[in-house]
Amino acid sequence: MASGHTHRNRLSSEKSPYLLQHAHNPVDWYPWGEEAFARAQREDRPVFLSIGYSACHWCHVMERESFEHEEVAALLNEHFVSVKVDREERPDIDQIYMEVCQALTGSGGWPLTVLMTPDKKPFFAGTYFPRETSRGMPGLMDLLRQVAHLWKNRRAEMAEAGDRLVESIREQARMDEAAQQTGIARAGAPGPEMVRRCFDLLRDTFDPVWGGFGSAPKFPAPHNLAFLLRYWRRTGETAALDMVETTLQAMHDGGVYDHLGGGFARYSTDRKWLVPHFEKMLYDNALLSMLYCEAYQATGRTEYLDVARETLDYVLRDMTSEDGAFYSSQDADSEGEEGKFYVWTPDEIEQVLGKELGGRISERYRVTARGNFEGRTILNRLGWRAEVPQQAGSQEAVVGEARRRLLESRSARTHPARDDKVLTSWNGLMITAFAAGSRVTGEAKYLRAARNALEFILAGLRRPDGRLLARYRDGEAAYPGYLDDYAFLIWALLETYDAGYDPVHLELALSLQEDLDRLFWDDSGGGYFFYGSDAEQLLTRPKPVDDGAMPSGNSVAALNLLRMGRLLWKQEYTDRARRLLSAFAAPVGRYPADHTQFLMALMLDQEPSRDVVVSSPVLSESLREVLRPIQGVFAPETLFLYAPADQASRLATLAPFVSEMPSRDGQTTFYVCRNFTCEAPTTDLRSIAQTLSEPLDSTAPFD
Repeated sequence: MASGHTHRNRLSSEKSPYLLQHAHNPVDWYPWGEEAFARAQREDRPVFLSIGYSACHWCHVMERESFEHEEVAALLNEHFVSVKVDREERPDIDQIYMEVCQALTGSGGWPLTVLMTPDKKPFFAGTYFPRETSRGMPGLMDLLRQVAHLWKNRRAEMAEAGDRLVESIREQARMDEAAQQTGIARAGAPGPEMVRRCFDLLRDTFDPVWGGFGSAPKFPAPHNLAFLLRYWRRTGETAALDMVETTLQAMHDGGVYDHLGGGFARYSTDRKWLVPHFEKMLYDNALLSMLYCEAYQATGRTEYLDVARETLDYVLRDMTSEDGAFYSSQDADSEGEEGKFYVWTPDEIEQVLGKELGGRISERYRVTARGNFEGRTILNRLGWRAEVPQQAGSQEAVVGEARRRLLESRSARTHPARDDKVLTSWNGLMITAFAAGSRVTGEAKYLRAARNALEFILAGLRRPDGRLLARYRDGEAAYPGYLDDYAFLIWALLETYDAGYDPVHLELALSLQEDLDRLFWDDSGGGYFFYGSDAEQLLTRPKPVDDGAMPSGNSVAALNLLRMGRLLWKQEYTDRARRLLSAFAAPVGRYPADHTQFLMALMLDQEPSRDVVVSSPVLSESLREVLRPIQGVFAPETLFLYAPADQASRLATLAPFVSEMPSRDGQTTFYVCRNFTCEAPTTDLRSIAQTLSEPLDSTAPFD
């Protein structure tokens, strides 16, 4: 038994940092598995299911208040079988029971609390509960006593309630499937009018002062902004670009951005992006660094590229393993206090920088004696843009050095806990971001980071039969990969190919796509299920398409298929993408603004295609330098197929048509192809840059 602990439960042999956080609770926790449910059946007990993740602040609160409390533990141990789940390891379980919670309460969140029968049928769900009932909020102890009484005295009614709830969820799934089929029959593929409606909906909910959508709390929703960039590119609608820039600048100025270490917190609790929930998630920083790179391409504003670099450098510094894989998250709390690692007082800044410079930096980052967060200050630049004089550029070197010194001082503080498990899906997003960052910045270290992480995932998170796995930690890879694992990793492979020109990445993408089609595709309705046919079968088998905190696997899969179909001139990929798009026409049509990544795929499909084959006598590394002048152009509708001298023959096995497209006169040669018909080749890089800068003509009425 570990020193200082008087309890040890079954979670102590798990790998998940979240489960291990609860390994010494007096609660007799089980991990999700047959042992727990067999005991519940044998002893005729209800199951208490608690789902969370290691960086979750309110999960920590509920643990301290309740799960470390002997009286709560006694109630759970006497009357229930208690099961803990890390939502990041088992998003399939989380997705299904979160749907239950939303159906019962109209909302959701973590920690997720579910009570169910021994056969996994839920009859009650909620989120955080305080230990004692107070201020009209039910307490966990009262809830447990009531459920234990009902289970003993009115068990049949509770079991019947569980049956009804499960049947209701399954019936909703059947209705959604029927609506899906009706939508396909009536309308075929979703139309471009959805794109315009999405723009209108986003504009209606946009905050014109502070950016973002809706009021507090505010989440970054990077794919909403990526959609708006493409809408602006396609239609010339300046309001779309204004929404993007207002939001990106406000997020960068607010406390949701780490002004010393780089990277973004998960969300802001207020309208101004000032006070974050301090946990940093890998997926947010992946998606946001991609977005800031695109914003730089679209506008030429170096500020956006600086934010992307600082975010990528933060991940390299704090979130990368020795093996090159990326960790999952950093906690909001340190030393038991939320945000303590990140906040400052004027005196602390003066101790590091001296009185004069410290005073200037405190003024720059709004550090006051009163503070803006529990008596201390979250660094921010709110209002800074309107106040800084034009000549302030000469001071940036001084500010940069001050930030470096403050970061060095901060590093001596007690760091927030880090969830060091490696998730295939989130690593896929981060690999995509590093590859995109390498292409836009020209920095080789970012491409190395992408390749190193890919090597780790492909070696350490695939079974001998090639089946992708979802999680790695402490020498163990586990859980059959989900839709997001496949879709995001295929995206990463395509983006790494786009940055490094190695056709091996295309080959691997095609191989994983075969597995995704075989294990996840819905032959009857179209689209991909969230978990594979070879995985544990739960109450339902969802097909998610909402683009929430992360884009859905179905949306990303549609984009992947369209890219592979166009790059390799393979119609079967395009056909499958179009069937996927048609499959979700009904839910996307109901509220397009919840499906912005999906609509990016729709736009790519409904625009005329323009692709470029690059045939070059130089080697891959040299070609990267040759193409630098066009990497800063924002042209998301244009795809590139690269045939440098050291890769041309291997690429030709994937795309035989490139054999008919040699380089000319010993120079890198460009073949611009529109709808699979190629123009006369050119070696004029300037003309290619001009071509890329021009939006496509289209009859699709996106505007």
